[in-house]
Amino acid sequence: MLDNTVWRQYHKENTFRERLAECCVLDSMDLILEDKELYGILKAKLTKKELKLFAMDSAKISDEKQEAEFSYDAKALEQAKFKLYKKLKQDKTRLDFKESSRDRQA
Repeated sequence: MLDNTVWRQYHKENTFRERLAECCVLDSMDLILEDKELYGILKAKLTKKELKLFAMDSAKISDEKQEAEFSYDAKALEQAKFKLYKKLKQDKTRLDFKESSRDRQA
């Protein structure tokens, strides 16, 4: 499941749920139960670049490799990470990851 995702390019397991809960300051039990649906929302909320940066940073890929991948200098990479994690912590983003948000959308 979710074998051909950006996340799996850098991780052996689908551990994005735990990392997402950590970044969004949510309990992993509050997140949408279905991995495929949760990953779909994550893809919708982040740009392709942000999703790849999230996967690479979570996999502890060195900053030098990340800079080369995105053609960033050290300052631009730091700003991109700041923007990414700020976006994940915003209520309008993180609340969409919660199981209870599905009730509001139905």
